[in-house]
Amino acid sequence: MLIGELASRTGTSERLLRYYERVGLLSAERRHNGYREYDDGAEERVARIRALLAAGLSTRVIGQVLPCTDDGGALRACPGVLPALQERLAELDRRATELDAARDLLRRTISETEQSR
Repeated sequence: MLIGELASRTGTSERLLRYYERVGLLSAERRHNGYREYDDGAEERVARIRALLAAGLSTRVIGQVLPCTDDGGALRACPGVLPALQERLAELDRRATELDAARDLLRRTISETEQSR
């Protein structure tokens, strides 16, 4: 499929698809006219990239993770990947704790403000 179709199917801009290709996350064959042609697995690969980006992983780490996934997206053992994932999870846990505290403070402040009316 051509880049426009892949962009449409995945909801990802052509610009981002070219970026994913430039950083090595996605590959395409080139037609004789220079157009990119993606294989049938490209749609799933883009979905996986987007999900990993949403989880907060850098494109560098995603580049390490993608070769360690099977067609269904399941991760298998791959050198160096587990520590990067554990580090990201620890960071997300820290941020979640901070957000919980901020939410609690905001709720208390709203409650106290409403009671003082």
